[in-house]
Amino acid sequence: MVAGTALAVQSRINGELAVRLADPIGAATISFGSGLLVLAVLVPLLPAGRAGLGHLRAALREGRIRLWQCVGGMCGGFLVATQGLTVPTLGVAVFIVAVVAGQSSSSLLVDRAGAGPAGPQPVTTPRLAGAVLTVCAVLLAVGDRIGHPSALALAVLPLVAGLGIAWQQAVNGHVRAVSGSALVAGLVNFFMGTAVLLIAFAVSVAVRGFPTRVPEGPWWLYAGGTLGIVFIALGAAVVRYTGVLLLGLGMIAGQVTGALLLDEVVPGDAGRPGWNTVLGAALTLAAVAVAVLPTRRSRA
Repeated sequence: MVAGTALAVQSRINGELAVRLADPIGAATISFGSGLLVLAVLVPLLPAGRAGLGHLRAALREGRIRLWQCVGGMCGGFLVATQGLTVPTLGVAVFIVAVVAGQSSSSLLVDRAGAGPAGPQPVTTPRLAGAVLTVCAVLLAVGDRIGHPSALALAVLPLVAGLGIAWQQAVNGHVRAVSGSALVAGLVNFFMGTAVLLIAFAVSVAVRGFPTRVPEGPWWLYAGGTLGIVFIALGAAVVRYTGVLLLGLGMIAGQVTGALLLDEVVPGDAGRPGWNTVLGAALTLAAVAVAVLPTRRSRA
């Protein structure tokens, strides 16, 4: 939930940077690139970071982790690029619903297949109910902001991005497990995500040209990458204990409640949240509680 709250604050910061830069993909590239820069300096300076890089290299040589398990950050880069490509048409509400629907359903499958470091997790009734309840909660929270249905076909992109988030969290957990460092897992994630965004930015420059504005604002405009480090590192550290589904539901709950508090304390252009948003946030917390209920077999 702390990681989800960090993601909510990061979304507000990156949104403001995108407005001032007039280029959503450029803003996302700056955000990911700043996170990569921080980790590229920090990890080699820390003894645990240097040791983690050594452990990761050894694990790759010995086959304890595959190279494809180190590219989870590409899903994060695709998610951020998709945000810039679809939110102007879909709106934030449809984007969030599509991502959460993809993430919740994919988390069940990823857990069932044992792709995460926690191993195979059964699809129990409480876990399935928690995933469905989460989607319903987000629909309730943003239902009054869903736009015209003719644009919903574009929602396939954030839906696919949501499917990729679960796999990203699973493989990042493996990188953290073999390296022994959440920061090393974050470094690998940000490297791959930045690579994807640089490609997307190059395409954007070829089509639209370079951004015409250079934002000169407060320092926090460039803090999005640092908050992304918190999001990725906490997720990589926790997933081996919770599994992918519970991690995802907890992050969604933190994101919705964090956004709710942020909009209440520092309202954005959309104004303060309405009753449906408050009720939806409460329902996401209930969904996490339902998902962690033990089954009869586990109680026995």
